[in-house]
Amino acid sequence: MNPVLDWGDPHRINADLHCHSVQSDGVLNPEELAQRAAEQGVQIWSLTDHDEVSGVARARAAAKAHGLAFVAGVEISVTCMAQTVHIVGLNVDETHPALLNGLESVREGRNARAQDMGHQLAKAGIHGAYEGALKYVGNPALVSRTHFARYLVDQGVCSDVREVFTRFLTPGKPGYVPHDWASLPEAVGWIRAAGGQAVIAHPGRYSLSPLQLDALIDWFKALGGEGIEVVTGSHTVDEYKSFARKALRCGLKASRGSDFHGPNESHVNLGQLPDLPDGCVPIWDNWSHRFQ
Repeated sequence: MNPVLDWGDPHRINADLHCHSVQSDGVLNPEELAQRAAEQGVQIWSLTDHDEVSGVARARAAAKAHGLAFVAGVEISVTCMAQTVHIVGLNVDETHPALLNGLESVREGRNARAQDMGHQLAKAGIHGAYEGALKYVGNPALVSRTHFARYLVDQGVCSDVREVFTRFLTPGKPGYVPHDWASLPEAVGWIRAAGGQAVIAHPGRYSLSPLQLDALIDWFKALGGEGIEVVTGSHTVDEYKSFARKALRCGLKASRGSDFHGPNESHVNLGQLPDLPDGCVPIWDNWSHRFQ
């Protein structure tokens, strides 16, 4: 089944270019995500698992079966300005050696970090968290804070995942263990080497001053970065507008993605975001040839 898209006004295309499967820290498998995306009216979809592309082939096949236009994606963890920043890669060749080797290097050390997180939570009186988190892991190479959060919710320590990240697992709170991820030049370089477009994910989530954010964007652009998420699940309505203006001022294309992880955990469902604000240039504005 081939997707049919109306490119007359790219702003009105329902593109969801940021979500996660069980191959990283989502709760649905790629096939279930494709079905949900189709049911929610998504027209262009990308699976962007954290530091992992093992679900892309399954997602592509499922998207084709549902008539969804699909682009291969990934979300790379970056250490920048003393915090973790996420860079999404879209239209990547998920088989490219530079990307695969880079992602493998990022995944190294995750398990040791997870064990340290378990030790820190034990000191706070929460025992067995590491072993508990493993029960929620679909990919053993990618034990994450989200898996710990699900364990803490199911144990009744917190009422939901959002409360977990308010009380635990973040800087200054029990269970937080810092980790050095990829550098910004590495992440953008791997994406570009694989033929993809690099996008700054959910910029409103970072603890950056306006000057720091501008410095990040300038560096990102100098490295060949092309886009910034404007409409995403963790942004407010005001942030949609402010990041649309910033994208225009900085010469970046605007991306849109729910950052969907699961039915009971995400701010918004797949495909249920508002349109991009008028004026900004969608990251998909010149993708029509990919789906013909």
